[in-house]
Amino acid sequence: MCGIFFALSTRSVEPNQETKSLLSHRGPDSCQTHGVSWQSQTHDETVSAPVNLYLTFVSTVLSLRGNHISKQPLVDPATQSVLCWNGEAWKLGHEQVSGNDTELVFDRLLRAVNAESAQQAIENLAQVIASITGPFAFVFYDARHGRIFFSRDCLGRRSLLHGVDDDGSLKICSLCDGSSSTHFQEVGFDGVYMIDLDECRVSPNALIEPCKIHALPWSTNPCPPAGHLKSPIPAMNVSVPEEQPPPLEVETPFVVDLQRRLFDSLTLRIDNVPEPPNFIRGQSAKVAVLFSGGLDCTLLARLAHDRIPVAEPIDLLNVAFENPRVAAAAAATVAKSKSDSATTGMAESISPYEACPDRVTGRSAHAELERTCPGRKWRFIAIDVPYTETIAHRDSVKRLMRPHNTEMDLSIACALYFASRGRGTVADPTPSPYSTTARVLLSGLGADELFAGYGRHGVAFARGGFPELISEMQLDVGRLGKRNLGRDDRVLSHWGRETRFPYLDEDFVAWVLRAPVWNKCGFGLREPEGQGEAERLRGIDKEKMALRLVALRLGLITVAREKKRAIQFGARTAKMEKGRTKGTDALS
Repeated sequence: MCGIFFALSTRSVEPNQETKSLLSHRGPDSCQTHGVSWQSQTHDETVSAPVNLYLTFVSTVLSLRGNHISKQPLVDPATQSVLCWNGEAWKLGHEQVSGNDTELVFDRLLRAVNAESAQQAIENLAQVIASITGPFAFVFYDARHGRIFFSRDCLGRRSLLHGVDDDGSLKICSLCDGSSSTHFQEVGFDGVYMIDLDECRVSPNALIEPCKIHALPWSTNPCPPAGHLKSPIPAMNVSVPEEQPPPLEVETPFVVDLQRRLFDSLTLRIDNVPEPPNFIRGQSAKVAVLFSGGLDCTLLARLAHDRIPVAEPIDLLNVAFENPRVAAAAAATVAKSKSDSATTGMAESISPYEACPDRVTGRSAHAELERTCPGRKWRFIAIDVPYTETIAHRDSVKRLMRPHNTEMDLSIACALYFASRGRGTVADPTPSPYSTTARVLLSGLGADELFAGYGRHGVAFARGGFPELISEMQLDVGRLGKRNLGRDDRVLSHWGRETRFPYLDEDFVAWVLRAPVWNKCGFGLREPEGQGEAERLRGIDKEKMALRLVALRLGLITVAREKKRAIQFGARTAKMEKGRTKGTDALS
């Protein structure tokens, strides 16, 4: 995980101290600044003298690939081209990348733009970007042709924002620069964007006028036209069955293949993780799971057990909040039951944290992992967040999640912020303070969108069958980057850790999208034949049914039957104060 800042101005512009500090939180291993001047001809009619444009690059680095820290920005001594890279190139083309991916990507970009024709350089660069498998955001300066390229990957898994400040400077940054969010918006994930410095206009008062930004869009066409990037993500299979589809069962070929492909995606993300600072072999963890005890995250933990050496602990980060509104309601219930001493004693003995739904499922799933994976040290980290601490950090969370600005954004962001901090207690054997050493976090995000895991998917099917269900799933997959991922990246990265999303691997997503919808969930399928199979599948929800069957194959009998629950309700960050606010309401 890294932090990026870029500014284009008529003067040298660096991020303010607050922004620079936040960028350093994302990348604690290195922080460097590089400046470039570009001489451009003003286009004002009254002045014809050349004007200098200043390009400022700032990069912070969290080093998780290779055997050394690759300090950024990378600068090519021959051409003075510059790269600020925040990402993981798991593959280039079909070849898996070993070692430092930043340096390899920079080398490929330099080769791409080493062309006499500026147009040929653009087409070459588009091919390189399209060949990258993995999450990324970057700013690349092609000094030879005087062009700035910037982008997020086609799923939007890394944060990048852009805007113009009050002084007319164009800024591109991993997070909002400054306290105001009005100037910044998230960079789209629909292509690569380009600024031709020769097209920049400078006004008489020495301010850059709004730059023309060209787009090189992603295309699902197998042979995309010039200036387009071939997308690794195909259109969703929208076919509907001609007759009622057969049931999904534990040994259905799609389910068996699903387990293998998810394991392959996970393997890319947990192999060769370097030892973090203060690592103690046999005691410290390299990998942790954002762990609610639900299906998606527990499945990742279980599959990780089959890859990570058994002597290496895996940390399970489970967050629960003190919610005064819920506590008040519980106190009222206890007061009404005072005449029943047994009931009162029971209600008063449960802490507000242990009563959180995600804590209950988390402990249950932890116990099931211990039963199915003996010999592994599963370290359950109970992250209890008092209401006073939530209030103390609320402004920081709001700052990180900008330009997102709703009550629901804040509820989700608070849960992710404290979970990724990784500081809580472990029972070993008595509760004691513990902070995870892991710098790699695993998240189950993406499973609900790909496998119809939300309640509204069932509503859509009931309303209009397979066509309505497919339409709802298309909507969810298409807005992942805009709705979730940029915000989550800004919040999760604050503690110098990198979150990885095995369900959002390009190859995995492409395979799932090509499959017919009735392979992914249980809506509209025939009932299984045979008493044994019917009994085995009893209580299995139709939402995400294929994933639930993978869980059954791996021995996670209870987890396979867990209901979907939004993080803000499971951790109890939603509606902490009394009132009639809705999740879509804007924050004051």
